[in-house]
Amino acid sequence: MDRAEFYREARSDLPGPIHDLRVLECTTTWAGPMAGCILADFGADVIKVELPEGEVARRVPPMLPGTTTSFMHETVNRNKRCLSLDLRTDAGRELFLEVARTVDVVIENFLPGTLRRWGLGYEDVRMVKGDIVYVSISGWGQYGPWSDRPGYDPLVQAASGLMALNAEVTTGIPSRVPVWFGDDLSGLHAALAALAALRHRDTTGEGQYVDVSMLDVVLFQSNGNLTLGAIGEPLVPWGAQLPACVPGNAFRCRDDRFVYTGCILETHWARFCRLLGRPELVEEPGWRSNVERIANREAVHELFEAWCAAFDRDELLDLLAAEGLPGAPVRSYDELADDPHVHSREMLIDVELQEGGKAPLTGPAVKFSRTPTAIRTPAPSPGQHTRQVLTSVGVEPERFEQLRLDGVV
Repeated sequence: MDRAEFYREARSDLPGPIHDLRVLECTTTWAGPMAGCILADFGADVIKVELPEGEVARRVPPMLPGTTTSFMHETVNRNKRCLSLDLRTDAGRELFLEVARTVDVVIENFLPGTLRRWGLGYEDVRMVKGDIVYVSISGWGQYGPWSDRPGYDPLVQAASGLMALNAEVTTGIPSRVPVWFGDDLSGLHAALAALAALRHRDTTGEGQYVDVSMLDVVLFQSNGNLTLGAIGEPLVPWGAQLPACVPGNAFRCRDDRFVYTGCILETHWARFCRLLGRPELVEEPGWRSNVERIANREAVHELFEAWCAAFDRDELLDLLAAEGLPGAPVRSYDELADDPHVHSREMLIDVELQEGGKAPLTGPAVKFSRTPTAIRTPAPSPGQHTRQVLTSVGVEPERFEQLRLDGVV
């Protein structure tokens, strides 16, 4: 299938499949903004609330070339509108509730209890919008012994077992997964949970409070390792190897680049043996089944290391593809940025920034044939849409000017 065929029935009059959804996002940094970003990419009208000084993600380096704009802020806040409010003031609280009365979903990721102290917790919003879906994201959840502790992605990676399992194989030194894994997954689960709660609201009229714990999310996405820990099954770092499949590893090629390949299915083994020039291994004890190869892991990987070292990386990838065998290059992000497949999937899009100039931003992940998604607008400047949003809920120009003079907006 080519791109034109996939989008042959695409509509151009809608921003995405949830174009009729309105979200009030009161978040900072990454997990909460990621939840809002997913919904905004899907077409929702997402109003991001920031304190007048702007949130911390605006100031996280590196900045995009020729701008004072953080790559982080631009990546996760595109397709949104920005409302500047000092929520620590009575006037800011009242304005927030006025806007909340008009939305379907509120998303927040402050330390549990913070918005409640400001008079903006679930029960406060529920008083003005009875069927609100109110999503809270935090490190450890809204209840439990650790619920009042600050929770950030590296802390969750450490406390969840992920960092220990990602340790350096020979030294055992714990290692952080080099992306905001807990933040990203929590944002994804929060967006999915909001849509699920909206489905319930649409069939019953009932809103609800949604509690997303980063620890819960990482444990859920840990491939059943929590169960293995509970039954005493040992879990050890494997590096790039596949513990349940042999061969399975990143192998160095002749040009000092790496290919990841392995025998994911038992039906692959005969084809690998033919390519290796060792057809007898199909029936050889210690080699013929995955169970036997797991017991013979070191010898199998030594054979594959020698074989891969005889090819340049791309030559080996072509050979594997021709045989229908799994293989992928181990690539850097700068190499990915030039990859034709990445560009064909519109995963890197040049976007006009608010400050002027362009920046290549990561595109929406999911493709919809009928309601295509896109980066429609860059991340907004601080308070860019404050007047627009407040006017839409009935704030008069005179009141707005006074709020501005008072530093509320």
